[in-house]
Amino acid sequence: ETRSGYGSHSRDILESLRAMDMFEIIIDSCNWGVTPLTALEDDNEFHQWIKSHKVYSIDIQPDIYVSVTISNEFRRVGKFNIGITAGIETTVAGKDLIDGCNNMDLNIVPSNFTKEVYFQSVYNETENGTGRLIKQHKIVKPMEVLFEGADTKIYNDVVDDSFNLDIKEDFAYLFVGHWLKGDTGQDRKDVGMLIKTFVETFKDDENKPALVLKTSAGAFSVKDRELIRKKIKSVTGETNVPIYLLYGDLTDGEMNSLYNHPKIKAMVSLTKGEGFGRPLLEFTMTGKPVIASNWSGHKDFLPLDKAVMVGGALSDVHDSAVDKFILKGAKWFTANYNEASAVLKLVRDEYDTFKTKSEELKEINKREFSLEMMTKKLETILSPYIQRPERVDLKLPKLNKIG
Repeated sequence: ETRSGYGSHSRDILESLRAMDMFEIIIDSCNWGVTPLTALEDDNEFHQWIKSHKVYSIDIQPDIYVSVTISNEFRRVGKFNIGITAGIETTVAGKDLIDGCNNMDLNIVPSNFTKEVYFQSVYNETENGTGRLIKQHKIVKPMEVLFEGADTKIYNDVVDDSFNLDIKEDFAYLFVGHWLKGDTGQDRKDVGMLIKTFVETFKDDENKPALVLKTSAGAFSVKDRELIRKKIKSVTGETNVPIYLLYGDLTDGEMNSLYNHPKIKAMVSLTKGEGFGRPLLEFTMTGKPVIASNWSGHKDFLPLDKAVMVGGALSDVHDSAVDKFILKGAKWFTANYNEASAVLKLVRDEYDTFKTKSEELKEINKREFSLEMMTKKLETILSPYIQRPERVDLKLPKLNKIG
C-alpha cells in the first residue's frame, strides 16, 4: 500500500504471481516506514484484487511464503520460504541481513550488485580469549537476481498535455528520490551536492536550464516540505539558478506524465548507491537521456554506451549517514563533481546526440526490463522449486444414451 520502493516492488511481485495463475494468493501487508499508504487509492482492477485478497492474520501454514522486505526481517512462516529484498546500497551487508537470508529457502535480489555485496559480506564469530572460530556468518542459501520490471502500460513515452509543470525554462533536468539523513554531500542520494554542482555549473550561463527536484524526506507534510525548502536554500544561497521543488504524492500515471513533460529533457542522479534504482529504469522508457553515478544496482540497465555514467570513487560512509543498515566502515560512491558538471553541460549542448542513444536504450529496456519479462524470469527462477501441476485428460468410457 505504501508509496515506497518496497511497496512498488511488492505490487509488481503480486502482479507477476497472479499472471502465472499457479497459486491461491493471500496478502499480509507489511505496514512499516513513513511513506504514505495511498498507493491503492487509484482504484483500478488490480488494486481492487489486492484489497480483496488482503488478510490480517494467517490461520494456516501456507505452502509458499513470500516476504518482500529488508532481509533482517525474514522469518520462516510457510513450508517453503522465499525472501525478496532490495538489499543494500553500500559495500557491506550487515550480519543480521546475512542471517535473515539464511532463514529462507530461496532469496531474490534485484541486481547483480546486491547479490555480489551479500556474498562478499562474511562475519567470523570467535571464542573470547582463544580466538577460535565458532561460526562463520555468510550466505549459504540460494540467491537469484530478478530485476524490478517497468510496467510499460504505465511507463512509456506518451506525453500527457494536461499535466501542468509551472516552470519558465524550456530545458530542465529532473531528480527523483528521497533526501535522506546525512550532511551535505553525505546523504545517500547526494541531493545536496547535486544541487551545488548544478548551481556552480550554470551560475554564469546566459540561458540557464532548470533543476526540478521531486523529493521529500519520506512522509508528506508541511513541516517536511519546509525542511526540504530550507535545505535547498542552504545549498543555493542567493543564486539565480532556477531550482524547483515538486512536492507531494503523485500516482504512477502522474509520474509518467512528469517524466514525459516536454520541458523535462533528462534525469540526473549522483546517488551513492542503489539496490536497483527504480525511477532511473522508469525514466528510460521515455527515450530521454539518463545521467547517473557509474556504480551499484542501476548499472544492470544503464550501459555505458547508451546512458551517461558519471565517474567517481568509493569513499567511507560518513558518520552523519550511518544507521542500522548503512554501516560505519562501509563504503559507497562519491561522484567526481567536476565530471558531473561537464556532463550536465554536454548533455544540454549536444542533446540530439544523447537523445539518439537514449532512444536506443528505451527499445532495449522495453524488451529486456519490462514487467512481462520480469514475470517470465520469476517463473523460471521458481520452476526448479515449484512444479506446475500437469493437466490430466481422463479417458472415460463413452456413455450410451438412455431412452
